[in-house]
Amino acid sequence: MIVVQVKEGENIERALKKFKRKFEKTGVVKELRARQQFDKPSVLKRLKREHAVYVQRMRDAEE
Repeated sequence: MIVVQVKEGENIERALKKFKRKFEKTGVVKELRARQQFDKPSVLKRLKREHAVYVQRMRDAEE
């Protein structure tokens, strides 16, 4: 359960923004979208490998 502490006099929009950020970090929506369709294990491995290559290239570009 997500709990957002709202301080006295805090803007409701700011509290809603905090809630949305926390909700997004939990990954619920991402997981639901992934469960809507079946992906073969080989496809998942390939995507994971491609993502690792992408991340490595980004890290190399930073240096």
